[in-house]
Amino acid sequence: MAEHEHEHIRVAVVGAGFGGLGAAVRLRREGITDFVVLERAGSVGGTWRDNSYPGCACDVPSHLYSFSFAPHPEWPRSFSGQEHIRAYLEHVTDVFGLRPHIRFDSEVKRMLWDPERLRWDIETSSGSFSADVVVSATGPLSDPKTPDIPGLDTFPGKVFHSARWDHDHDLRGKRVAMVGTGASAIQIVPSVQPLVSRLTLFQRTPPWVLPRLDRAIGGAERAVHRALPFTTRLRRGLLWGVRELQVQAFTKHPGELGFVERLAKRNMARAIKDPALRARLTPDYRIGCKRILLSSTYYPALAQPNVEVVDGGLSEVRGSTVVAADGTEAEVDVIVFGTGFHVTDMPIAERVVGVEGKTLAETWTGGMEALRGASAAGFPNFMTLIGPNTGLGNSSMILMIESQLNYLADYLRQLDVLGGRVALDARRSAVRVWNHRVQERMKRTVWNTGGCTSWYLDAGGRNTTVWPGTTGEFRRATRRVDLAEYAILRAPSGKKTAGTRNTADTRNTADTRNTAQDTTAPGATVRGATVRDTATQGAAAQGTTEVSA
Repeated sequence: MAEHEHEHIRVAVVGAGFGGLGAAVRLRREGITDFVVLERAGSVGGTWRDNSYPGCACDVPSHLYSFSFAPHPEWPRSFSGQEHIRAYLEHVTDVFGLRPHIRFDSEVKRMLWDPERLRWDIETSSGSFSADVVVSATGPLSDPKTPDIPGLDTFPGKVFHSARWDHDHDLRGKRVAMVGTGASAIQIVPSVQPLVSRLTLFQRTPPWVLPRLDRAIGGAERAVHRALPFTTRLRRGLLWGVRELQVQAFTKHPGELGFVERLAKRNMARAIKDPALRARLTPDYRIGCKRILLSSTYYPALAQPNVEVVDGGLSEVRGSTVVAADGTEAEVDVIVFGTGFHVTDMPIAERVVGVEGKTLAETWTGGMEALRGASAAGFPNFMTLIGPNTGLGNSSMILMIESQLNYLADYLRQLDVLGGRVALDARRSAVRVWNHRVQERMKRTVWNTGGCTSWYLDAGGRNTTVWPGTTGEFRRATRRVDLAEYAILRAPSGKKTAGTRNTADTRNTADTRNTAQDTTAPGATVRGATVRDTATQGAAAQGTTEVSA
């Protein structure tokens, strides 16, 4: 019998990256200790653990790419590298005492909603248990995406994705094919170019690249931040404010980005003197349509004699010969894929089964959508961090995560106020209204009108990834849970949760989560929701009582 079998907890958090660790801290700050963080790997860090390729760094300033509740005066650079960000997450884990809650090497295999007991039955690689609430914090950059290339299985050399870098394989003197020109590729190329004998870059679409104004943060500067904490907050506030002012150019007036395009062209011209190569590296879409990349070393690396830029993606592999879409061939020893992640088709969605017996992936067949980026209809007490339309094109995702943590905290408070065994299920009408508003705003954004195909768009061409507004707007939209947007489900009287145990008290109050008692009197109003028993109106058919808002 697995160690955690038959265990019941209040909250299960999936993933130990920024989202999962942030959720864990917020739960503790709310007085909730009956929770676990399920992590499939053996350490924390999420994408900053998995992505350790040469040159890996963040393109958001360090003091903005960190939690507001855990400022870090010791950032060594204005744009920190992967090793520093991962160390920061380890530091947060220890400072806030999160390790006892984390179950490493525990990959989620399946999560099934139990409509009678109003709980999630969770199967992991380390055991099975149940939880009242699930917080999915796997993130969109967790599962690498490698294209299906004919003949790839016949390649005699080494093949790996940038997010699964093989550090045991020495690239010195090798002929290397780099497939892709995204955020990872523009960091890898200048890092490996001096080492390899030949680097062939397969470019399907050229990116817009601006200089990366990175610098070391000196000891005196760090000392000021340590001695005067308000200076760290001020620095963060300025970085945030500048990016908030930029948002309208992306969301309402893409034409204003022409000036930024000119800066990007100047950045290219300084390093690329060959007019023909410069023409091939110049995008034919509006800057901002794809993520704007930052690098001061990418173009100089492409200008080196041992680098060849091939127009078109990799289309075929014949032994050790790689063939581009335009027919160009090259002999290589190593193939590195910098081809992104499963963003609009997150694999975790295939493992979550809701009230109708459908997986979240099946529910999202026509495109991802969730109420306020968090709650999908038909999946009660299930919340996604960095869910549909919560991504950003110019600022820090940590800001969005913290806004969603506010929403999570209020969600749990509302469950406490409602009392008894209760669940909240986003109304389909509320999800439709929210998504319609988001998609209407999306129509005039540069991501939809800029003339490119990006990973922001799903297979149907819909933008289900980016938030079409400021981070301030999103914070206001997720400050509180509106119960009118949810169906309130209650377990019918007489149902008991057998074969489970609670691992810890969650608050200094009586635990009513696994009883049929309703601590909110019928007819009472809970912030916009009128509570009444509707079991006789058909909800009991699924073993639940619905409370209408």
